[in-house]
Amino acid sequence: MPTKGSGRKSSSRKYGKAAGKRVASAVRRAKKGTLRSGKSGKGGSVKNRKQAIAIGLSEARKKGAKVPKKKSA
Repeated sequence: MPTKGSGRKSSSRKYGKAAGKRVASAVRRAKKGTLRSGKSGKGGSVKNRKQAIAIGLSEARKKGAKVPKKKSA
């Protein structure tokens, strides 16, 4: 009979609620066509969903939300 607590360790939240809200907002803006790429927002409108998520996470980092650091490639 397996003991309680055996198996995988439950992972803690990696992203905070505020980060999730920022990402959701960015994806909505991308769908609407108002999310722009680039530092000043003068780039083209974002079409890629992954790019919208990355922009949302970046905004969350700037606001101080709980978001892991970027992985360097």
